[in-house]
Amino acid sequence: MTPENDVKRPTQELEHDPIKPIDTETHRAPEEPGKATQALNKVTHTAQKIQQQPIIAHLLRAAERFNDRLGNQFGAAITYFSFLSMIPILMVSFAAGGFILASHPTLLQDIFDKILTNVSDPTLAATLKSTINTAVQQRTTVGLVGLAVALYSGVNWMGNLREAIRAQSRDVWERTPQDQEKIWIKYLRDFVSLIGLLIALIVTLSITSVSGAAQQMIISALYLDSIEWLKPAWRLIGLAISIFANYLLFFWIFWRLPRHRPRKKALIRGTFIAAIGFEVIKIIMTWTLPALVKSPSGAAFGSVLGLMAFFYFFARLTLFCAAWIATAQYKDDPRMPGKTHR
Repeated sequence: MTPENDVKRPTQELEHDPIKPIDTETHRAPEEPGKATQALNKVTHTAQKIQQQPIIAHLLRAAERFNDRLGNQFGAAITYFSFLSMIPILMVSFAAGGFILASHPTLLQDIFDKILTNVSDPTLAATLKSTINTAVQQRTTVGLVGLAVALYSGVNWMGNLREAIRAQSRDVWERTPQDQEKIWIKYLRDFVSLIGLLIALIVTLSITSVSGAAQQMIISALYLDSIEWLKPAWRLIGLAISIFANYLLFFWIFWRLPRHRPRKKALIRGTFIAAIGFEVIKIIMTWTLPALVKSPSGAAFGSVLGLMAFFYFFARLTLFCAAWIATAQYKDDPRMPGKTHR
């Protein structure tokens, strides 16, 4: 064979030359994922399926809106203004006590006698007597100043609560030109809303107290108070009445304060969640406050911390339920009757 024949060898023979190594990278079978990767994929898939459930998806949307629209910060602001509003209320209570003592001199003298009997420190006893005398002598001034400050702080508290709920209820985070109001209209609207909230609160407390007293009278009249197995039923009835009273209060808040009327189904369900949550907060505070006050530091600051915690949880619950109502997605859900805009 000549060298020319070697040069003219077909390329097909070279491709099947056994000496040439075969490229195995392009023919390698894909590796199976490890057990850790499979477990992670399974957990991720399960989490995605759970998040796609309507209830869970709704909670996630509400939590996202609550956090994006500064729900915690608004809750802290409402707590601050709520606690600040307690000072003029205490002033009015102080003045009311002064009017009662001024019209009952014997009651005033009895209080002085009990102070001298129970307070061993003469300086502290003299301070208490001087404070009570000041309350009696300056009752009119303290009462008028307290009422004026209470009205101002109450209107501002209502304005902050309204703005916080509207921030959760608006379709967009930024204010629109329709949200701008004149200052006197804003204060007048907040004053009317404050009066309405006080009326709703009075109705709520009246329902709770009257129903509780009526329930106890019925139980005593029927001689059922000695039956042990009926006591859980009476507690459940009282709990249901308290939740119903909470429902009326939150229904007024969520129906009145937002600029746009919420959808009916979302309003009903969100208000029910808020009513149950508020009752849970009250039960927890009832259990924890007595234990908190027993310690020396708790005796000095326990009531203040408990009051602030109560306001803070109330504010966060209210704003989260407002976000829950605003992020509800229902098919063919009619809006509340009446005007769409206020």
